[in-house]
Amino acid sequence: MIRALIVLGLLVSPMAAAEPVRLFNGKDLTGWKLHGDATRNRWTVGQPSLAPTHSGKLVVQPVGSDGALVNSDNGGINIFTEAEFGDCRLEIEVMVPQGSNSGIYLMGEYEVQVLDSYGRRELKYGDMGGIYDHAPPRLNAAKKPGEWQKFVIEFRAPRFAKDGRRLQQARFVKVTLNGQLIHENVELRGPTTAGLTGREKPRGPLMLQGDHGPVAYRNIMLQPLDQ
Repeated sequence: MIRALIVLGLLVSPMAAAEPVRLFNGKDLTGWKLHGDATRNRWTVGQPSLAPTHSGKLVVQPVGSDGALVNSDNGGINIFTEAEFGDCRLEIEVMVPQGSNSGIYLMGEYEVQVLDSYGRRELKYGDMGGIYDHAPPRLNAAKKPGEWQKFVIEFRAPRFAKDGRRLQQARFVKVTLNGQLIHENVELRGPTTAGLTGREKPRGPLMLQGDHGPVAYRNIMLQPLDQ
């Protein structure tokens, strides 16, 4: 009986998740690809802060290590990881200047919006933490421009049959911003606007939007979750 219970326990217990992966090394763009014309690239590595004469811009100081991934100006391009993932738990910190706009794309296709929404009362899916095209955040957890803010995102990839038919929609299981719950169990009709390919598949990279405005990211940790 004891042995049977142990076996049953092994059958019903969830599989252990993989170890978290640090997607940005704090020094350079190793492990990342540019999406678009490389001559328009504005991504660099360093210590960002708001420009003293313009709160809508970032200045970047060079550092030898532990820097942030910074899109330093307008008119840039997006960047995405070489590695691809399905189900995952993502921790990422972001700094957004006043009035600026970016996005965190799970699998390159499903966007959690990054926007300066500090102090805004009426929230839409285009505000900070919104799931673009789908759902506004439950509450405004945004900090002031120039402050570091932290997302924790639990994501479930779409499921497909062998013939390619989608069986289950992608879903944001849980999203917190600065320790506050802003989404839970939001299913996605399909890719959000301006994704990497506009197509759904079982796995994809993490993409950060750099074609709108200046933004900085750091401490990017992704834990793959067994499917």
